[in-house]
Amino acid sequence: MPMNIFIRPEQPKDIPVIHALNASAFPTDAEAWLVDALRANGKAIYSFVAVNEQDKVLGHVLYSPVTTPLPSHGLGLAPVAVQPEFQNQGIGSKLIRASLIEIKADGFDFVVLLGSPEYYHRFGFQTASAFGLQNEYGVDEEFMVLNLSGRELPSGLVRYADEFGLFSV
Repeated sequence: MPMNIFIRPEQPKDIPVIHALNASAFPTDAEAWLVDALRANGKAIYSFVAVNEQDKVLGHVLYSPVTTPLPSHGLGLAPVAVQPEFQNQGIGSKLIRASLIEIKADGFDFVVLLGSPEYYHRFGFQTASAFGLQNEYGVDEEFMVLNLSGRELPSGLVRYADEFGLFSV
């Protein structure tokens, strides 16, 4: 029987659940601590959860600021996680799609991420190097960008928030 999934902004009551979710969805708890650090330092620009009809948190996505050589209005998507027992049911996709609509409506120009091209191409992400964007992690195909505004993207090195360097994610 299909579940009804709702996407909403993170609420204070969700914080410990989000930590546990990220710790269980990845091989280490680095992503959980990264989310906590970004939130504590005011860099969790958007934090959305996917919940069921009972308001149980099943998924989470976080967006934080990125910088480029020229002033720009972009975000980094990381991490996105779904409770292991609910993975492969479309919850992550619904979470990403709904959050991107909100971010675009708020006037952001682009979103970057490091991830699986096979997964993220379905949302319109493209290899960032094709647009002159590089990353500090030395990857190419896995570093992707989604142009939300249609304006020309900045070129050069995209840097994630310093908190990303604190954890081996």
